[in-house]
Amino acid sequence: MGLKKESTPDSVQELCLSGKEPPARFYHKGSDAGSLNDCVPLIEIPIVDVALLTSPSTSKHQLHKLQSALTSWGCFQVINHGMASSFLDRMREVANNFFALPKEEKQKYSREVDSIEGYGNDMIISEKQTLDWTDRLYLTLSPERQLKFWPENPQDFRETLDEFFMKSQQITEILLKAMAMSLGLEENCFLEQYGEDALVTARFNYYPPCPKPNQILGVKPHADASAITILLQDKQVEGLQFLKDDQWFRVPIIPHALFVNVGDQVEIMSNGIFKSPVHRVVTNSERERITMAMFFIPGSDQEIKPADALIDERRPRLYKNIKDYVSLYFQYYQLGRRPLEAAMI
Repeated sequence: MGLKKESTPDSVQELCLSGKEPPARFYHKGSDAGSLNDCVPLIEIPIVDVALLTSPSTSKHQLHKLQSALTSWGCFQVINHGMASSFLDRMREVANNFFALPKEEKQKYSREVDSIEGYGNDMIISEKQTLDWTDRLYLTLSPERQLKFWPENPQDFRETLDEFFMKSQQITEILLKAMAMSLGLEENCFLEQYGEDALVTARFNYYPPCPKPNQILGVKPHADASAITILLQDKQVEGLQFLKDDQWFRVPIIPHALFVNVGDQVEIMSNGIFKSPVHRVVTNSERERITMAMFFIPGSDQEIKPADALIDERRPRLYKNIKDYVSLYFQYYQLGRRPLEAAMI
């Protein structure tokens, strides 16, 4: 039998529909539990206008706003990003349509044992692991695609995702250049480290209603292994929360914006000036929530290190040179530890 079927239900969606009590392995203990309620304040996250960011007459103010966002929160919302609201709605619709398919249809794209690609839920790597209340469709877009995991139903799934990917790549390039310039660096400084053979993955997330939202999380607290993560939020249902100064904050929904956070690899490149933020997803008892995250990750052969110009006597070097960060990331993450620990000097 496959490890997945031995250790987890076929899907969290089915578990929700069954009405049964969730298994003990979904329950968080102590401060990791969370609920979407009024006592969790809303973040006032900066909104960065990509059109203004690339215009010589207005870029200075936007660069300052970008730098402020990344040194304080590690995240921001982007508007005028080149994707029409109608296109974002189409991307949301194909995601919704996939998760609404019959069980047998979705299972055509099930991930294989010991792989994260395809349709499924948490990979079990530890008996102590707390499971996430989510089903996922995880796909690699670059450098190589395994099309057997790419749904042919809905019919426009593949072409819609491909268009989103191409436009997101353009945004990522603009942002990596802007991040470098905001720190007074040569504009290609981070982009060259990011490299041309980057790993780009998409993760569609389905969070069913949860009977125990105060004790079960959609995604456990973590920071991302990426350089940049671009998230298309659910248009109506909140759930994403960020940790700052030991307090959780809710992320507001701006339907036509894309939510961006930097990952651990940009924190390393910036020598700790930009923060790779810890975040989680909470559940609620009434409504399903569907999102799609795209992760832009330097290729495994790329050497990631703090930019030389950001190291001096006042700010010593904080991180080692590192390659293939993702391989160590996953082990640390499932054990509830910060993978960034492994890169620190």
